[in-house]
Amino acid sequence: MSSPVVELQGVIKSFGPVEVLKGIDFVAEAGRVTALVGDNGAGKSTLIKGLAGVQSYDSGIVKFEGKEVHLHTARQSASLGIEVVYQDLALCENLDIVQNMFLGREEMSAGTLNEPEMEKAASATLAGLSVRTVKSVRQKVASLSGGQRQTVAIARSVLRNAKLVILDEPTAALGVAQTEQVLSLVRRLADSGVAVIIISHNLSDVFKVADDISVLYLGKMVARLKTKETNYQDVVSYITGTRSQDKE
Repeated sequence: MSSPVVELQGVIKSFGPVEVLKGIDFVAEAGRVTALVGDNGAGKSTLIKGLAGVQSYDSGIVKFEGKEVHLHTARQSASLGIEVVYQDLALCENLDIVQNMFLGREEMSAGTLNEPEMEKAASATLAGLSVRTVKSVRQKVASLSGGQRQTVAIARSVLRNAKLVILDEPTAALGVAQTEQVLSLVRRLADSGVAVIIISHNLSDVFKVADDISVLYLGKMVARLKTKETNYQDVVSYITGTRSQDKE
């Protein structure tokens, strides 16, 4: 049975007089991919920044693995096992895959970088995710395709023992083949027991990979759906505000 890794209850966030999140309830479960969808301005980024510790919520309850937590910094979120892969990926093109995966968390031995151990761990992490598109972990990131870069960014979160991985538009600007590779990786990540939240405007990708779909509309959570029990048209109607579970 899956269990909630993160649970939000009545979360509110305002910027001046503008209430961006209006009493949000949200759950992401271990071993499942939860898609967070909604039109521009729905509140997706604000919701995720709160979980990442970048912008604290004004009020509401945040539970992580059943315990109430207060997230005020990115370090606090990371210490719990929350990792965010932003759309820009935050990779250094002049460094290789190993250096990027351990950036800021390098392994040391006798006062020097433990390169063999880091290389071994990076290779094992990629192998554990069944990544076969990367020829060498010593490739410079500048030489990688968009799909390969996304793979490295996701693998970096796994290397850090993430329990919740949040992916911001992971297939944006990718070709068809690269998109399929990334979606397969997302599925394998969830199957390994990690809770995954994917933010995407591409509903085709959402229906391919997500177990659950949560829909935001103007700062309110208007629907939480099981993917296999809904369809494209219904999700679009929630996104556009022509339908709400509250009214059903």
